[in-house]
Amino acid sequence: MAEIKILVADDFGIERRLIVNFLAKLCFTDVIEVGDGAEALRVLSKTKVDLVISDWRMPKMSGLDLVTTMRRTEGLKQIPVLMITAEHHYGKVVEAVEAGVTNYIVKPFTIVTLAAKIQEIFQKLDRLPDLGLSFNENQEEADPK
Repeated sequence: MAEIKILVADDFGIERRLIVNFLAKLCFTDVIEVGDGAEALRVLSKTKVDLVISDWRMPKMSGLDLVTTMRRTEGLKQIPVLMITAEHHYGKVVEAVEAGVTNYIVKPFTIVTLAAKIQEIFQKLDRLPDLGLSFNENQEEADPK
């Protein structure tokens, strides 16, 4: 698999660690972690990233504000964004999609869900073949949610 650089933005360290651990199990090892949208923008201004995974609610700059800013910024607007959030109301999903979110996961989620959403994103972009799951799908039951 080609090396993919992923930026994970979440102010809650435990959630961020869970996402990073899931990504590692899926063989994504080039991961940058940040605690809010403003910090994510600083990283994006200096580093080429293939995917942003962001929480919605964060201090300084929310995930929604991050996506809105990215979609208006040359060099960032083409980067796919996967929003992971507790916001599950239909209106919130519509708001995220209208802002430019590429895909959306509602918490709590599993490694299987994360793998499927990442695979969908890259298949839509015709950037990668089927990623496949590089872990035992039964392992999901042992993973914290």
